[in-house]
Amino acid sequence: MAKPEHEFFPARTVEFTRCEGTVDSLVERILARDPGTGVATRILHMPPGTDTTPNGVQVHDFWEEVYIIEGSFTDTRLGRTFSAGDFACRPPGMEHGPWTTEEGVTTFEVRYPA
Repeated sequence: MAKPEHEFFPARTVEFTRCEGTVDSLVERILARDPGTGVATRILHMPPGTDTTPNGVQVHDFWEEVYIIEGSFTDTRLGRTFSAGDFACRPPGMEHGPWTTEEGVTTFEVRYPA
């Protein structure tokens, strides 16, 4: 199965849902997903004060591209803060995170198979 076909629609009409893991404040809007592969396009939101340390370092078996729409977060492992307008392209197996955010952050992400 592939991602569903969508013509333009207001992304805000898609409800935020809690992400997997132990951080209750971490939420996502899934805009399109292939249920067979888990490949997805989403908006991720971390409200002010979110700390994803309990989820640990993330590693995926898929490509992940991330664009920060607004706000900022700090990668605690790298000791670096990334802000609106910053972009990442992560190949399968690349370690990233965990993150903390004082002001909150919203990202646009696309995930696809290796």
